[in-house]
Amino acid sequence: MTKEIGSYEAKTKLPEILRRVEAGEAFTITKNGKPIADLLPSRSTRRMKTEAAITNMMKAKKRKMPYRLIKELKESGSK
Repeated sequence: MTKEIGSYEAKTKLPEILRRVEAGEAFTITKNGKPIADLLPSRSTRRMKTEAAITNMMKAKKRKMPYRLIKELKESGSK
């Protein structure tokens, strides 16, 4: 869900807003109550996270893991 934020607040709280966008939130920046821009997480960031996850899974596949650890990883990934 996109949250609306005024342009002044966006300017004064930019570092915090960017951290939240990086975490997956989206914002619509407004000026005088009218939407002027959308701030969304970058697709390339999501792609990099996906590629890192695949790389980690491939590394994990090469070594033997106890069943208990595999079960914990599956459960934590499905949340």
